[in-house]
Amino acid sequence: MDVDKEYFSNINHRERAIFEGAISMGALFHQFIGTPVNKKTVNNLEIAIKESLELQPAIEKVKISIDLDKLDDAMTDFQYTSLTGDMLDVKIFSKVVDVLAIVRMKFIENINYPLMFIEDIIEEDTRKEDTMK
Repeated sequence: MDVDKEYFSNINHRERAIFEGAISMGALFHQFIGTPVNKKTVNNLEIAIKESLELQPAIEKVKISIDLDKLDDAMTDFQYTSLTGDMLDVKIFSKVVDVLAIVRMKFIENINYPLMFIEDIIEEDTRKEDTMK
């Protein structure tokens, strides 16, 4: 079965790249928020999130950072805390054919919210090589 032809023929590559990145970002948020974490396990959690998201269709690369200062501030007497949205800064690079969508989540201080948004859309013919660095 040609999944693209069967289920995605009603949208273009740009829309599909955005869709795939957004689905992955939503999965990240709802799957990992609340995960127990501390400074000893933070790197492993970042790797687990990155590698699990990169398994999904169209996801080329994931960059994730958990804010260690916010992690420290939230630490409990039990030497761990639960991951929260304000600790995350994530970029998901979703590519469909010739379109790269960069979907971002980061905590925006002035609205006090971990906002998910489309940071950039790059068509392959105008794509800069340093975008993914």
